[in-house]
Amino acid sequence: MKSRNLDYIPRLDHLRLLAALLVVGFHFFHYYAGGWQALPSLFWMGLITEGHTGVSLFFVLSGFIFMTIAQAGGSIRYGQFLRNRILRIAPLFLVVFMVAISIGRDRFEATDILYLLFTNLGNAPTSWHFATGPAWSISVEFTFYLVFPFLALFVRDHGPSYLVKLVLLMLVVKLAAYFATANSTHMLYSTLVGRFDQFLVGMLVAIIHHQRQGWLHRHGGKLLLVSVVAILVMVGAQARWASFFAADQKQPFWIIWGTIESALWGAVAVGYLNARFSWPTLVESVLRKGGEWSFSIYMWHALVIFTLHELFGRIGGGTATMFLIDGALVLACTLVLACLSYSVIERPFLQLRGRYRDSGAKARQEADA
Repeated sequence: MKSRNLDYIPRLDHLRLLAALLVVGFHFFHYYAGGWQALPSLFWMGLITEGHTGVSLFFVLSGFIFMTIAQAGGSIRYGQFLRNRILRIAPLFLVVFMVAISIGRDRFEATDILYLLFTNLGNAPTSWHFATGPAWSISVEFTFYLVFPFLALFVRDHGPSYLVKLVLLMLVVKLAAYFATANSTHMLYSTLVGRFDQFLVGMLVAIIHHQRQGWLHRHGGKLLLVSVVAILVMVGAQARWASFFAADQKQPFWIIWGTIESALWGAVAVGYLNARFSWPTLVESVLRKGGEWSFSIYMWHALVIFTLHELFGRIGGGTATMFLIDGALVLACTLVLACLSYSVIERPFLQLRGRYRDSGAKARQEADA
């Protein structure tokens, strides 16, 4: 997706699409076959059975992209930055929220409007039904937006070690929160306490990407291969021994899992951005377009899965057939709806965005004034 504040990097769109498809695959698999339960015997399918890891990739990419913009020089104008972020996520999010409160109209209370800011906590209207459930992550994302300009400023003043210290601080906080709640896995999964360090890791990865260009250009392909293997192994291990759906919802592994997970996805991202290979023109075009639609894919796919299942049930008889037929139908319908949603909801507002980063020269003049 093109930005007024960053030169277009097509492979970031590829990674956005990957993140969205991981979540689509995760929800599709469990809605049609997995039953929302731990499946340790299918650890080799961890990227599907625990495909919620795609949300972590989204968060890492957010930290990476904004830190990449910040490193280009100049100061970030806070008001304009937030305006851009609101134009980016609010229109589609508000539509989904409207759908959610309409579905649950008989249980809606006036105070539920406050869940616009906290879709990841309590009994949010978007969580009343699977169709609008993915909206939970938007509150976590937007909270990061509120503090990012300050984080970028502090990194400029104190260096990358500032972020490292914050990650260590968050690990201590997560340890305490683990002991303080009975349902610690879900708490660490769905709140800023469990997710904030993933944005920080994304920012750190952006700094590494900026400062180690030479090494990454030479070894990007190797890093990509190693990091892909590592994420497959570690997500498989998480699926085998520490599934999100495990009966025991107080698993110590989840204290550190978010940090490990984000570091691995960060390595995948910089490896992919620097790997020396190219996709065929048609594939490249599809990946770019899919990345452009990734937010709509993410927000609408659960509604598509639910609706198709209500209309047709399981078309395929066996597991293999289900993935070939039902999966293809879900994906095709999700892409069509995402294309429509992007065209009529997202793109008109995206065109209203402006620059929020002052040029380096302007920033220096203001500092000297």
